Amino acid sequence: MATASLRVILTGATGMVGEAVLHECLLSPEVETILLISRKSCALQHPKLREILQQDFMNLLPIESQLKGYNACFFCLGVSSVGMDKALYEKLTYNLTMGFAAALVAQNPEMVFCYISGRGTDSTEKGKMHWARVKGKTENDLQKLPFKAVYNFRPGIMKPTKGLKNTLAFYKWAGWLLPIISAVAPHYVISLADLGQAMIHAAARGYEKSILEIRDIEALSASA
Repeated sequence: MATASLRVILTGATGMVGEAVLHECLLSPEVETILLISRKSCALQHPKLREILQQDFMNLLPIESQLKGYNACFFCLGVSSVGMDKALYEKLTYNLTMGFAAALVAQNPEMVFCYISGRGTDSTEKGKMHWARVKGKTENDLQKLPFKAVYNFRPGIMKPTKGLKNTLAFYKWAGWLLPIISAVAPHYVISLADLGQAMIHAAARGYEKSILEIRDIEALSASA
């Protein structure tokens, strides 16, 4: 299968998922260059890497001219719904993502957009869980934008990449449980290394599905 040389825009690099995906991008020969868009610096130097600090993700006009010339976006920015007002969660999940994606596709119609969603996302938008409906609406409406392709990744419990600094506290003290969970429910845990590799492979080579559950992520990460 033909591969592409990826010029990637990546968000969320100061979070656990985004940092791990960035790590895989820096290691991958399929990734040529990476533009980080963040509110705060990741304080990392690398020949592939460039960084734009942007406080307001709802207004990309000040940096719009710098977004052109990229063929992949790995959107790893996200917030937890736990304890959050529903309207604010929708704004930070749906509105922010859709506005960012619309700005990118206007500059890069041949871009592949990879979105970190979540296991249990509700594609019908009618279920009982508010977060799952919002994620489902986000996935559905991303598919309507004129990107070359959109891939929605639905990881479950995530195994951190050793040595990275933004691992959430839960994974630091409960990491010993992950092998047990994997043994009992083998397709419920995914490593962040596999997630990052799957996103790179989807952007470079394509995939048959637009929604990737853990089995798909595992298969795509292992593809040569």
